[in-house]
Amino acid sequence: MQTIKRSQAMSYVFAAGEPLISVDQGESFAVETEDAGSGLIRSADIAPRVHELPTKRATPPLSNPVGGPIFVRGAEPGDLLEVEIQDIVVDHQGFTNWGPNRTPVGNDFRYPELNQTTVTILEHRPGASGTTRDGSAYVDGERLWDLQPMVGCIAVASERDVMNTSDGQNICGGNLDVRDIRAGSKVYLNVYHPGALLHLGDVHASQADTEYYGTADETRAVVSARCQVIKGKRIRFIRVRTDDSLVALRTGKSLDVMVHQAMEDLIDWLVTDYGMTPQRAYLHTCLNPEVRVNVYQYTLGLATIGAQIPVACVE
Repeated sequence: MQTIKRSQAMSYVFAAGEPLISVDQGESFAVETEDAGSGLIRSADIAPRVHELPTKRATPPLSNPVGGPIFVRGAEPGDLLEVEIQDIVVDHQGFTNWGPNRTPVGNDFRYPELNQTTVTILEHRPGASGTTRDGSAYVDGERLWDLQPMVGCIAVASERDVMNTSDGQNICGGNLDVRDIRAGSKVYLNVYHPGALLHLGDVHASQADTEYYGTADETRAVVSARCQVIKGKRIRFIRVRTDDSLVALRTGKSLDVMVHQAMEDLIDWLVTDYGMTPQRAYLHTCLNPEVRVNVYQYTLGLATIGAQIPVACVE
């Protein structure tokens, strides 16, 4: 299996460039991803010096390194790229941190401990598989929750622009932080360059919706994936298909606008790909109690939401 080594997976931009690897459609490949802190935050003792790290002092900050570009043979501008995440095995540890001005709670006089720069190291213990793909998170020996590894950053190179991995988001992808981009999920992205020029990284071992104070369980990982090309197809924005749901994503600044856009995209998906009448699709968006609007990310100037419907409702 072709593999992008961790030392190579250190790009801080989503951009066209010389591919690191070229893969055939259906060929599995792997990316050894570095954590969002570029591997520099491995102990809680670093908390007083976090803002002195060279990656933090850069403008914009150098965070969320990714592996890429990955050239997918057969992908051409005007096509749709399907990226299937096959497996995510995270490192034995991750980190999270908070500090002043991250959220209103972080400035609340009632909680002074949330207004101090703090680094917490999370231990990842293996699960039934014997790996961390289904393990648990521990802090100070206390089990907190099951791990749910996900890919935070995924994008193809845009037609003209270069996005940074810290806060870049658009129709090509970017720092999306969608917990449903996990093993077994398929991500759909429009292609703008020959080969698509895919990038991925910024794995989170676990993350709550909104990623409220802006740093999840940031960890190194090995991500396995494969791609297919759907010729001559375009979509309105990024889509995700999990093992049991369809999710129409939107990024932006206004939740009000994004909710409407995501619902419209979901209706379009049901009509164009599943033969549903516009009337029936519209009924689902308002009446189906299984339809959800997930606020995956809503922090530090970034937002990603997804309008979600179970596959069982449409197939």
